[in-house]
Amino acid sequence: MKRRKKRLPGLMILGIAFALVAAACAGADTVDTPPETVIVEVEVPGVTVTSIVEVEVEVPTGGELITLVARCRAKQSIEEGRCNNLLRGVVDANAALEASGDDRRVQVKIIQDNPAAGDYVTEFELSSAAGEAPDIIAAAAVNVGTWGASGIIADVTDMIGDYPEFDDIVPSLWASTELNDRRYGVPLDAEARPLYFRKDLLAELGWSQAEIDSLPARLASGEYTWEDMFDTAEEAVDAGVVDPGFGWWPRPKNGPDFLYYYYAAGGELMDPSGALIYDTAAAKIVYEIMGDAVARDILLDTRLDGDWGNWHNGVAFGNVLFWFAGSWQWAEWAEFFVADLGGEEYLFENVGFGPIPALARGTNTPITLTNPFAYMVSSATENVDLALLVISKATTTELNTEYALASGKLGILKSQADYEPYTSARFQSEMAPILEFTTFQPNSPFFSAWSDAYYLGIAAVVSGEATPEEAVDIVVDQLENELGDNVIIK
Repeated sequence: MKRRKKRLPGLMILGIAFALVAAACAGADTVDTPPETVIVEVEVPGVTVTSIVEVEVEVPTGGELITLVARCRAKQSIEEGRCNNLLRGVVDANAALEASGDDRRVQVKIIQDNPAAGDYVTEFELSSAAGEAPDIIAAAAVNVGTWGASGIIADVTDMIGDYPEFDDIVPSLWASTELNDRRYGVPLDAEARPLYFRKDLLAELGWSQAEIDSLPARLASGEYTWEDMFDTAEEAVDAGVVDPGFGWWPRPKNGPDFLYYYYAAGGELMDPSGALIYDTAAAKIVYEIMGDAVARDILLDTRLDGDWGNWHNGVAFGNVLFWFAGSWQWAEWAEFFVADLGGEEYLFENVGFGPIPALARGTNTPITLTNPFAYMVSSATENVDLALLVISKATTTELNTEYALASGKLGILKSQADYEPYTSARFQSEMAPILEFTTFQPNSPFFSAWSDAYYLGIAAVVSGEATPEEAVDIVVDQLENELGDNVIIK
């Protein structure tokens, strides 16, 4: 019996990450081997700790041992199931190969850490251009628009039906992996982006327990609106319940969340021609909302500083009344911020959540947004079928539930609807109904430029550098310069 150790050190910078991807991929050639049992030890990088996963691979006489490299961006301890579940799927993948008479066997090397999202995207694009891309990458599904159009990820539409595990995926989630009616990935998780609120601060403001307990339902019905939220936040500031600028916080930097502001204001985004739409009337409403929040002292004019550490401390420790955030951040707060205060128990006692409130001057409908992660396969791999086989064996009720509960994500499988470990999880069961109001980012190769320009207007208004009207003009100029005929100014 041979013992082979593959140890992958933690990644510190993009250059090191790229080098490791290249090195891992360079060792991914197939080899003819005699009968043997291979013990593959893979070190799973984390921020401060590592874990070892052992997978036995029986290679038949004359068979091939094929190594796949998987790349995952994951927060240490709570999201590591993204790559770890691929490792755990190897045994079942090889059993399926044996049962079908296929003499190939597969092993998986993983590279898993938590770089900045932009660096992670750039790393994959550079490694693809250099011919050194990992076989599998777990990434935000919004990348399908750019990567599918550029041809660096595989179109797997015609192969999905070969793997029965994929039949269990909630049908609506496949839309997040599609470009021009073709599928370029497999859903890995789902999420919601709700409004969070502090129950204790509302009580201090004079709300009754009944009013606090009913707020999620009133948000879902549209009774309690975005405008009501701002009024309550202003009351809290005026009463000294929270400091000026701490009544309501959005995320501290550009990201998917700001798109649902635009949708809530009635903005359209996709033209049937494939061009993106910039609805100036809807955008102006968004910019007016942001300016109003600063003018009423419920939002700091420096809050969009990109400082996640300061932001997390503010919301986790009860300094902010209302904030917009992600469902997965609940797990982060419980694990990394308030564990000493009781973790999730403390959060349930003090924090509530519901859909983003209806904007009365817009669509007047509650809203949220989902930006799920998906597994994608490099178009350069010679073993798309094996990559999908391993992904399919990671897409099981048990493994996806373990990952969802650890990460604060939502399940993606129909079978989880009556799977007791999932249904008994309070956070997932209370968060799931918010998906009724979900929206998606478009899978368009032009969306990144659109999003950057749109956010430029938000940042300019919050900082006081532009009025809402001026912000619209700034954004229109940038969009027309960068996207030309690929954007319609409405």
